[in-house]
Amino acid sequence: MAISASYVVKETGNNLRRNLVMTIGAMLTGAVSLALMGGVLLSRQAVNKQTAQWKGGVELSIFMQPDATQSQIDAIQSQLNGLPGVKRVTFIDHAAALDEMKKIFQGEPNVVESLREEDTPTSFRVVPTKAELVDSIGARFKDQPGVYQVSYAKDVVKTLLKNSDRRSRVFLIFAGVMLLSAILLIGTTIQLAIHARQREVAVMRLVGATNWFIRIPFMLEGMAQGLVGAVVAFFVIYAGRNAFTGVFADPSFGSKLNKLYVTPHEAILTGLVLFVVGTAVGAFGSAFAVRRFLTV
Repeated sequence: MAISASYVVKETGNNLRRNLVMTIGAMLTGAVSLALMGGVLLSRQAVNKQTAQWKGGVELSIFMQPDATQSQIDAIQSQLNGLPGVKRVTFIDHAAALDEMKKIFQGEPNVVESLREEDTPTSFRVVPTKAELVDSIGARFKDQPGVYQVSYAKDVVKTLLKNSDRRSRVFLIFAGVMLLSAILLIGTTIQLAIHARQREVAVMRLVGATNWFIRIPFMLEGMAQGLVGAVVAFFVIYAGRNAFTGVFADPSFGSKLNKLYVTPHEAILTGLVLFVVGTAVGAFGSAFAVRRFLTV
């Protein structure tokens, strides 16, 4: 017996309406779990961007005061060049610092518009010959004229990652529990639909309907529930993408320039992942119910 698209769509819609309360419950449960998962994925992207300044072996950064004089900057540069424990020094001027800020906050036009080149701090990115020399190098410049702050990669990155990882684990555990609940709810919804149509299924078998002709509407019902949940989750994380990443930021940073941000493009890519996961969750739940409760 041939399977027509109109038949599949009609039967899938009827099944969804037949157990509307259970269907909505499964969709909302899936949406909550996928939104939590999407928040974790977005936070990891934001953290990776925030730690970009420490790539390439940079172990410490010496930030100058925004109003540091050229002679103060030259003095720091000269001292760094003369230190035997320094392998490489890169100077980040106002223009380069502004470009870096714009890349980090490209998804936040209000933040970008508020940035001014003269307000961005110049800095020296230092790569030592040995990691154990970091503390001694940083200590030499901590109280130098014109120096605002000496930041160590091990401290900044460790604090950010520790804070993010701890909260990510909590969110992922909760998301996993909610995903399991969504699978069970979808399976239960399909089970109820199967029981409600047992007589119809028996008649279809008598007239020669194939196994897949009977099963496909039930399986698509579960996939539709998972996909709708993913769509809801996508709109939630897209609208609140920076609120999600803010949960994972280190509150000790304080400045808006140290908060975590993601771009709309990154949120859309994360949404595509959620669509795949949501559809897979629905397919798994419906496949389990069809295999367990539908005898064809």
